[in-house]
Amino acid sequence: MTQFFQFEADFVASLRCIPMQVRLKLDTCGVKLKLTHWHQFNQDDRQALIELPCETTADVQRYQDFLHQLIQDRTGTTASDLAIDPAPAWLDSSTIPDSVKTKAEESGVAIAIHQWATLAPVQRFALIKLSRSNHENANFLPALKEFHLV
Repeated sequence: MTQFFQFEADFVASLRCIPMQVRLKLDTCGVKLKLTHWHQFNQDDRQALIELPCETTADVQRYQDFLHQLIQDRTGTTASDLAIDPAPAWLDSSTIPDSVKTKAEESGVAIAIHQWATLAPVQRFALIKLSRSNHENANFLPALKEFHLV
């Protein structure tokens, strides 16, 4: 999965921010990656985190191990682990999370369940992340547009 979203275009060339596809992998493998850590990685490190698979159980373990070692090597610190949701909302195509509904309504958009169901899991993941109150969500409306929900 090397898909970048259009709403990420302002930082994808430099990879100065953690792209959604990597953030999805972080949630999948349960490792907390701080932006300060990301900034200590070189371009090859960042590209590896983009390209390494993180789908099967074995992939997830390899990704987690690689990331732990990378953080240790580049920052001299130990990565924090996070709980892994056994049933993440982005894999549920039948239920739109309240945070997404609320944020969409604030933008004057009503997302129908059939629209939510047609989104790829990484798109649902992006909308969930962009709708959280602790996230700078200037990209929520651009994401809705990019995903043809507006």
